[in-house]
Amino acid sequence: MLEIKQFPADMSALEVDHTDAKRCLISGLFEEKVEVSGQKRRFYTYIVPGLCSNQPCLVVAPPEDVSVLDFLENGFWIRFAEKNQIFLHILEPENGKYRLDGTDSAYMNKVYVEIQSRRFYVTMQDNIYAVGIGGGAAVAQQAAMEMASEWSGLATFGEMTPEVLQSAGRVHAGENTGKTELVVSGTKAQLPVWMCWGETTGDNQAVRDYWKGQNDADNEVFSNRWADEIYFPSRVCKKSQVNEEKIAQVRVTNGWSGDLNEEFFTAIWDFISLARRHRSFSKKALRWYEDPAAYGAQLHTLEVDGFTRRWYEYVPESVRNSAAPVPLVVCMHGRGGSAESFIDLSGMNRVAEERDFIVLFPEASVYQQHPGGLRNVLLWNGSYQGKPIDDVPFILSMIEDVKSRYAIDSGRVYACGQSSGGMMTSALAIRAPEVFAAVAPWSAIRNPDFDAPPLEKIDPMVPYLFLFGENDWLCVDREKGELEYHVAPDIAAFLRNLMKIYQLDETPHRYACGEISYYVYLNAKRVPLLVVGTVKEMSHANYPRESWNTYDEFLSKFSRRADGTLVYMGEEV
Repeated sequence: MLEIKQFPADMSALEVDHTDAKRCLISGLFEEKVEVSGQKRRFYTYIVPGLCSNQPCLVVAPPEDVSVLDFLENGFWIRFAEKNQIFLHILEPENGKYRLDGTDSAYMNKVYVEIQSRRFYVTMQDNIYAVGIGGGAAVAQQAAMEMASEWSGLATFGEMTPEVLQSAGRVHAGENTGKTELVVSGTKAQLPVWMCWGETTGDNQAVRDYWKGQNDADNEVFSNRWADEIYFPSRVCKKSQVNEEKIAQVRVTNGWSGDLNEEFFTAIWDFISLARRHRSFSKKALRWYEDPAAYGAQLHTLEVDGFTRRWYEYVPESVRNSAAPVPLVVCMHGRGGSAESFIDLSGMNRVAEERDFIVLFPEASVYQQHPGGLRNVLLWNGSYQGKPIDDVPFILSMIEDVKSRYAIDSGRVYACGQSSGGMMTSALAIRAPEVFAAVAPWSAIRNPDFDAPPLEKIDPMVPYLFLFGENDWLCVDREKGELEYHVAPDIAAFLRNLMKIYQLDETPHRYACGEISYYVYLNAKRVPLLVVGTVKEMSHANYPRESWNTYDEFLSKFSRRADGTLVYMGEEV
């Protein structure tokens, strides 16, 4: 029998699993609260025993007049969560009934935000899905309409009402949670949807047509065993699909009578869970999920200082059996992320496939983000039990491990990463400059929580490409920002010092290409040893085209000779 628990008062007292630091520290059914219109509302989170961080989340609006315990104990949901290794979040209608005046859609969207607070467990904004059943179907529809740019998929089981389409003209207010890296834009967007009801008439038809419009769907109807109507997106796509793929189908099952079984829901989950909603510039971008194993990435481990350290390794078939040495790129995730998630986020594996290099996606160590909070939020150069963790030896050992198995060009080893991964990228350039020919920190370049004296030198020199969003809360200071791109004073100090020790012209050459405005700092030989790029309409994020730009336009142009001499496009720097 299920028992509703309260979260431990002190999560920091719980031991981290040293064999897999991402493993959740607690399990079971827990009560949580959010504030909506000045009132506290409860919802419930079920954490599967042994579940790891960043797994997909189902946010479910259950039928009316059914208690959460009855809903879970008399259904397949617990078994489904355990089988699919997902987080389960259940809403509770106030006094057993839902309100369709925007109150409960706001409640559901607040739950979306709260489950990413990292106070008791760690989720990611990339893989959160809305589900509504019975009376909850209308609520889930409204929540998704108001915040389509955040959800990754929607499934509803029940009849629509006239109130649902009131949300077609509403959007959830934008939010920026800062250090949990969540920015909610609340804009309209494409969204994979599956709707089950009696028949496609009246309000049901109107809702279907709304989503067909949002998803730019063709009118041609297809079907399969489970769906009577399947509408694919129009084949006309005017923009590149490097960042956002046009993938959102509209699916409808008619004749649904109220009986939802596990087999049917599994078929629906297999559809909606294929989509991921990733951070990007402008608004979040929808793409197909790239399963590392299916793509061909292999998981490797090393034992370092009592922890099992992990990384995914992608080796293109073209270089797998090559005798010629190939470049190596280390690509590092941000705080709270993971190696697996960063394959999806960065798309650097696709760059590797087309540019014939090996890419590594290592996983960070741990740290405690909140006082009394859990101690296994992943962060580069973190800490455990009050002791700092040095991740540089792990990265260098990982590189040596790969070199023992493949022919690597030691003069073309590069590093890049986002947020905490950007800080780690810079740390590698400073502490192991002989290893890296060039680096590209994204969204961060130094840890603002620690003071460090100005560098006297980086020897040998390591070229820097620093990319960040013009609205990045970590990098940009609108009031006290410095240099031409208004970076925070600590970042400006780091960049000025880099210009000094590299003897660069402090007046940058400027140009813009697409969403990025570039500031190029040259040395006496007119080599760009420092390039800064600001991405328009982007907060704290990265995106696949950033990976292509990073490799093609910067990293690949630098290399080292056997004696350590830095070379730019064939010429000595």
